[in-house]
Amino acid sequence: MTLDHKKNVFIELGKFLSQFSDKEIQKKEGVLFNDLYFDSFIELIELSQSHNGWFTKENVLFSLESWSKALTKENLDLWLSSYDFSIVSSKNIGLILAGNIPLVGFHDFVSVLISGHKAVIKTSSNDQKLLPFLANYIISVEPEFENYINFTEGKLEGFDAVIATGNDNTARYFEFYFKNTPSIIRKNRNSVAVLTGQETKEQMIALGEDIFRYFGLGCRNVSKLFVPKGYNFDAFFGGIFSYQDVIKYEKYANNYDYNKAVFLMSNFQLLDNEFLTIKEDSSYASPISSVFYEYYDDLEDIKAKLELEKDKIQCVVSNSKIKGELPFGQTQKPNLWDYADNVDTLSFLINL
Repeated sequence: MTLDHKKNVFIELGKFLSQFSDKEIQKKEGVLFNDLYFDSFIELIELSQSHNGWFTKENVLFSLESWSKALTKENLDLWLSSYDFSIVSSKNIGLILAGNIPLVGFHDFVSVLISGHKAVIKTSSNDQKLLPFLANYIISVEPEFENYINFTEGKLEGFDAVIATGNDNTARYFEFYFKNTPSIIRKNRNSVAVLTGQETKEQMIALGEDIFRYFGLGCRNVSKLFVPKGYNFDAFFGGIFSYQDVIKYEKYANNYDYNKAVFLMSNFQLLDNEFLTIKEDSSYASPISSVFYEYYDDLEDIKAKLELEKDKIQCVVSNSKIKGELPFGQTQKPNLWDYADNVDTLSFLINL
């Protein structure tokens, strides 16, 4: 398959996914294999929360809509234009996927196939349905891809390189197990927001999206705030108030009750609005239903700190001219060229 042919397959996938959003689900004319896949995909979406209690219909649809916007001809052309795929010698790439948010490993999957390699995939037990369904759709569009996609439930074998995603504990195991294999091993990362107190109400509302989308389970979710000394949190709480319905989800509510109780029993000082606690803490990784914060005296000091500790950070949300910062509300809308951990996956795959 040529690169253009592979791109066209993913463009067709993007068109299929464009029928599904959290605003509406609408069957469109001209989408390939709709009669075969449209209704069954709706059924899978409806059942997603029974497979994983965190995969609400709203969040699954948000993920699908994000991918539909990414998989356009314009985005694929822009993403792939700077790479030379002529040097690729096809190899078997083991993918060990996480399952914290819907389709969290989909970018690695696309990268392997678009670069001309074969994917040997071990899905997370928390996300075993969505990717195989989309893989079947891709194979229907281009049957040759059947030779490039293999899902395995047992031990991962027969690979020439590995991309593995987990936490810091599993990463140590991966690094030992794959020490003699070319690999990308992803560890825990967290995202932060740097506030000045000059943010607009709209920016604070958008920050709520960065915090609460996927219930805060992703590495691109903001889990830590840096705020100036004397910062008044009223504007922050006012902005996130529109996300109060998050507490209606049982799994989130259970985490809120548990983590709040642990904090209070430990005599920690908290700010609380009945669906989110915020706690002064130097750590980046806060538990579900909580966000940590840290005061600063000088914005330049925070810029230096974030640069020094960049290996712990996925995204920085700010309006303060910080290197690589994202606008408020955009952390869960990455472009194809926004690589996890800032590791260029395509360069790794091309140069194997």
